[in-house]
Amino acid sequence: MTKNTLRNATLALLLGVAAHATASDKTNPEAQAARNDIQKTFGFVPQFFLKMPELALPGAWEEMKTLQMNPSTALPGKSKELIGLAVASQIPCHYCVYAHTDFAKLNGASEAEVGEAVTMAALTRHWSTFLNGMQIDEAKFRGEIARIIDGAKKAAASKTPMSASIKVVDGQSALADISRTLGFVPEFLQRFPDVARAGAWREFRDVQMNPASALPGKTKELIGLAVAAQVPCGYCIVAHTEFAKLNGATDTEIAEAVGMASLTRNLSTMLNGLQVDQAQFRKDIDRVVKGARQASKARTTASR
Repeated sequence: MTKNTLRNATLALLLGVAAHATASDKTNPEAQAARNDIQKTFGFVPQFFLKMPELALPGAWEEMKTLQMNPSTALPGKSKELIGLAVASQIPCHYCVYAHTDFAKLNGASEAEVGEAVTMAALTRHWSTFLNGMQIDEAKFRGEIARIIDGAKKAAASKTPMSASIKVVDGQSALADISRTLGFVPEFLQRFPDVARAGAWREFRDVQMNPASALPGKTKELIGLAVAAQVPCGYCIVAHTEFAKLNGATDTEIAEAVGMASLTRNLSTMLNGLQVDQAQFRKDIDRVVKGARQASKARTTASR
C-alpha cells in the first residue's frame, strides 16, 4: 500500500467516525415528539423514559399509551394493571411490582384483589413447574382440560347441585374431592406427591376455582394466561385460555392480556438492564399517581 493510499484510507475512516458521531449527537425527532407527548400526559418526563434508547422510545411509548393507559380497551384498567403486577411479581421486577401495584390501586383494586392477582401468578408458576418437570403427556393433558370444560358446561346447563364437600386432610381425601369437583382425577393431580397433594389441591380449589373470591373467574384466568405466556408454559397456556373462555373472555380480551404480559416483560428488561435508579423511579411513579388523582378530582368537581 502506498503512502497516499494509506493516507486516503485513514482520512476516510476518520471522516466516517466523525459523521457517525455527528449523526449520533442529533436528537431523533420522533423520540423528541414522544418526550413532548409524555410531558403533556404526565406533566413531566419520568427518568426511565429519558434513559431509554431514542430508537426504542417512540414505539415503546405508543404501545404503553394505546394498551396499558387506554381507557377504551376491552379490558378495564384494573384488570390490565393486575395482570402487569402478576407478571412482574414472578419475573421478578421490583420496579414493575411497585408501579403496577400503585396503578392497580389507582384503578380501584383492593388489597384482596392485589393479593389474589399475585397468588394466581404463584399458582401458575407452581403448576407450570410440576407439569413441565414431570413431562406430563401434552396430548392427554389437552384431552383432560377439554373434559373439565365439557363437564363444567354440562353442570351449568343442568344446574345440578354439587355433592357435599369432602374434608381434605391428606393425599387420598384430596383425590376424592378432586373427583367430586371435576368428575375425574387428571393425571397431573394423580402424579402429584401424595404427601403434598392436599395442600396443593386446596390452594388451587380455594383460589383459582373459587367463584366467591375477590377477583372474578375471567380475571383470574387471564392473569394465569398472561403469566403462562411468558414463562412460557405450553400446558398452562392451553388450560388458562380454555378456562378464560369458559368464564366469558373474548378473543380481544385474551390478546390484550397476553399483550400486557409482553409489555411488562419489555419494560422490565429495559428498567433492569439500564439500571434505572430505583429511588427516583419510585418518586416518578408516585408523582404520576398523584397527578392522576388530582386530574380525576378536578374532572369530578367540574362535572358537578
